[in-house]
Parts: sequence; structure tokens; C-alpha cells
Amino acid sequence: MAEIESPLGPAWRPGVHGNTADGVGVALSETAPGSIVQAAAWRGEQRALLAAVAAATGLDLPDRPGGGALGETVSAFSIGPGRLLVVDQAEGLAARLSGELSAATGTVTDLSHGRTALRIAGPRAEWVLAKLFAIDFSAPAFAVGAGISTAHHDVFAEIQRTGAAQFDLYVFRSFARAFWRTLTHAAEEAGYEVS
Repeated sequence: MAEIESPLGPAWRPGVHGNTADGVGVALSETAPGSIVQAAAWRGEQRALLAAVAAATGLDLPDRPGGGALGETVSAFSIGPGRLLVVDQAEGLAARLSGELSAATGTVTDLSHGRTALRIAGPRAEWVLAKLFAIDFSAPAFAVGAGISTAHHDVFAEIQRTGAAQFDLYVFRSFARAFWRTLTHAAEEAGYEVS
């Protein structure tokens, strides 16, 4: 498959930026997963959807809002009632998941070319994200693996905590550059490194 050009364009400036008097507070990067897929269950079929995702990915997802799970190369989390965002570092997840999910159970939508995946990591990651979203990002409220679908003004974002001090964000590709600029502006006070 041909490499997809990043939508961040001229906004992408590798290096260290902002207030680094106390060191770098966060690291910002664009990740490039091979598959970003939304899976949605028809009414009453949520458990069957979870079973299909487990069969396709090996992830055991909890049946609750915001629930999520992480594997070595795949992750998934709830983005709404009966809806999941499933991300795999390899390509082909949509086909694999469609093979496990019957048409009577739900739908699979490949979002890989319509989303940009960003990562924020570091000791000030929670603090920077809290400047943009009215969400409690602290570990007790937002555990590793958990996720949420939210918005910053008109930019919708799906966010999953993928480490003790790391979050992966998925935004519409067409809004990626504007959101990236907002994210780097919010990170200036903490000091950030783009890599």
C-alpha cells in the first residue's frame, strides 16, 4: 500500500518548543496505525459485537461506557452505546472484523483514511489535555485502556489512555492540522517535543 501523506503539512515542526525551563512536559507525535475501524451493534446485539471483536483481535472488552482494552498491536474502546473504535497497527482489520460480525449483529466501517492518529505522552499529558477537554484525565477516573468520544469546539476526537502518561487521539483528517495547532499551543506552557 502507498504511504499516506500526513495532513499536518507545514504545521509539523520536529524539535523542542515552548517553555522548557523545567524540561519537556510532553512529547507529541503522529502515529500511523494500519487500521482504524468503527464497529457498531444493532439494538440488543452489543454482546455479540464484543464477542466478534474478541474473536478478531483477542481483546476482552468490558461491557460498559468508556470501557476499553489494549493488546500488543491492537486496541479498542467504547465511543458510544453499542459502538467501538478498534485500532490495529496492521492493515486488514476491517475485513477480519467483518468476517466475525454477521450483518444481523452490526456494521463495520473502515475509517483508516479518514482519521489522523496523534499521541501525547509525558508527565504533563493529563494537564495539557485538560486544557482542551472538560474531562477528568487523572488515572483513577480515566484508567489505562479506557476511552471516550468527545469534542473540542467543532473538532470531534476519540481519546484512549494507552499508558500511565500516554494518550492516543483520533481526529477527522480534514481537521487534523487545525487540531494539531491547538494541541501544540496548549502544550507550549508545559514545553513539548515533536518527534
